[in-house]
Amino acid sequence: MRNFKRMLLGVFALLLVLVVLVFVLENQQSVSLSFLGWAGPQLPIALVMVFALLVGMVIGPVAGWVLGLLSRSSGRRRIQSR
Repeated sequence: MRNFKRMLLGVFALLLVLVVLVFVLENQQSVSLSFLGWAGPQLPIALVMVFALLVGMVIGPVAGWVLGLLSRSSGRRRIQSR
């Protein structure tokens, strides 16, 4: 059973790598993004999207952690003010 789970995980990882590879190969057109008057360099669409995904994967947990700290500290203040 343990070997079956390991093999299933390996197949899933291989399929994930294959899907990412196909995505990158199909999205080679260059784009230039502009934000607040700043124009970025010409980069492939796939690179821009992967970068945006990674930034979101970092910002999401950090924002959740900060909001958790703020809610815990405000809860402590309410308890202490009673």
